[in-house]
Amino acid sequence: MFALIQAAGWPIWPIILASIVAVAIIGERIWTLRLNVVAPRNLLPLVVREYREAGVSSEMLTRLQKHSPLGQIFSAGLKNDTSTREVMKESIEEAGRAVAHQLERYLTTLGTIGSISPLMGLLGTLVGMIEIFGSNTPVSGNNPAQLAHGISVALYNAAFGILVAIPSIMFYRYFRAKVDELVVEMELQALKLVEIIHGDRKG
Repeated sequence: MFALIQAAGWPIWPIILASIVAVAIIGERIWTLRLNVVAPRNLLPLVVREYREAGVSSEMLTRLQKHSPLGQIFSAGLKNDTSTREVMKESIEEAGRAVAHQLERYLTTLGTIGSISPLMGLLGTLVGMIEIFGSNTPVSGNNPAQLAHGISVALYNAAFGILVAIPSIMFYRYFRAKVDELVVEMELQALKLVEIIHGDRKG
């Protein structure tokens, strides 16, 4: 592996750095965007039961805030349980926007890596081409070693750039769709909570 990096020259290092960041983001988002972590299905029945038994308490709201992103949305709604349906919905929508922003954390960076990795590979290709043209001088003629190194730099950087870009873009699109799916799920559960509290729906 080190021989490949050495053959690819210095332009490969920004691509390697970008790949490390991309792998870290992908791993973190896979772990964070799990359904049972973001919007656990059993949370709504538990909240409704506790609300009917003891009402809203500061301890309950604090626990929901720390529980999950869905818990943060429920907490925002329950703070306004005595207000009108519209006020409660507005507080839930505001909390939902903040939670959605949290779920999209690092995705812009991942998308940027997917977009610029081929460009970094192209930069390496250009550096390699410059070395190839520099290997042929009027004084010394062709320099086979420099020519081979220039070809290696050009090809390896182009390949590594594409290799980093493809999974980065794939996971970026996957995570964006996953966030949208989770936001819809949380909106539906929050709407059920509003309807139950205001007596339009049975628990």
